[in-house]
Order: sequence, then structure tokens, then C-alpha cells
Amino acid sequence: MLIVALEPVRRELSVSNSRFIASLAPVESVEAAKAFIADIKREFPDASHHVPAFVIGGGKSVTEFCSDDGEPSGTSGRPLLAVLKGSGLGNVAVVVTRYFGGTLLGTGGLVKAYSEAGKAVLAAARRAELVPSRTVALTLPYTLFERARQYMDAAGARMVKDKFAEEVSLEIELPEESWPVFSSRMAELGAGSLILATLAQGGMKRPLNP
Repeated sequence: MLIVALEPVRRELSVSNSRFIASLAPVESVEAAKAFIADIKREFPDASHHVPAFVIGGGKSVTEFCSDDGEPSGTSGRPLLAVLKGSGLGNVAVVVTRYFGGTLLGTGGLVKAYSEAGKAVLAAARRAELVPSRTVALTLPYTLFERARQYMDAAGARMVKDKFAEEVSLEIELPEESWPVFSSRMAELGAGSLILATLAQGGMKRPLNP
């Protein structure tokens, strides 16, 4: 089971007049992680450093990356990555942006500052488990919509798209484990007339904490 961040989050701390802004985002690929890093650099173009670290995947299939981005070697990127790996999260990227405050922190001070910034933003991140999912499309008459929505709620489904015209057209994502019962109920609801077309299979987030 892969544990991921539910949504982006940011935290900031000050160390000897230097600002450390830690930004975290869930990402599903190396390309998405790189795009997030680029977004942070554009958001804070006048910062002294943007130290990134990311972990893509989980278990035996993991891609890791970190960079000191001009800080002394080993004082920022590696400590940040170590904190990230210790969090147990996968598919996550963190960038710690620094605005230099005029006071040199030294090697130990930098390691501590970047580590603490990483810990702060990770502690604030809401967590979710990534579960196998199925995205399906279906069209049904208005008379069956309320009952269908009850079945969706019971299955833990989320609405991806909806269109209300002569009939109701839906695109929903639900946990794969809920699919057998949900498809059976929908077949009964429509007396065999409702067709559920599978569009994709992937993963969806199930929150672990409020």
C-alpha cells in the first residue's frame, strides 16, 4: 500500500533571519515533480536557493532525487531527502526555498534548518492511501439518479464529470474493490438496461486522517 499526500501544503520558518519556505505537493511522475519545482522557482524568483527532493513510487520501485541548489554540498538536498524518505510518503515532492538573511548558518546549521523545514511541511500534510481504482461512464434516466448516487456513496465513488440533458451522463471513479458490488447493484437498478463502460484503471486517494 502506497501512502501519499492528499493535497499540496506549505510551511515557513525563520532561522537567524533567513526565511525557509517549504512547499510540498503530491506528484505521480518525475515529470510532474520537475514541473512542481519549476513552478516554485517561478513563484519565488528572487530567492537565494530552491532545494528540491522527491520520491516517486514505493516499495521496490522508487525513484529519488535531491539537489543542494548552490548550498554547500551535503548540507541541504540530502538531509531534506532523508527526512522525506523517513516520512513513509511516496509520490511526493518538496522544495525548500531560502531567502538568505545575512547570517551564515554553517554546515550544521544548514543541515538542521533544511531538515526542520522538511519536517514541518511533512507534519502538516494530510495523508491518504493510494488504492486501485476504476473510472467508468454511464447514462441513466433522471428517475434512477438518486438511487444511483446512493450506490456511488456506498461504494466510495467520486464524481469526475456530470452532464444533465435529456438523461444524466456520469463519469465516476471508484475503488476497484467496490466494483463487483457496485456493478451488480447498478445492473439490478436498471433491470439490465444500464451499461457501465470502463474508461480507465488507475489509483485513487483514500484519506487516512481528517
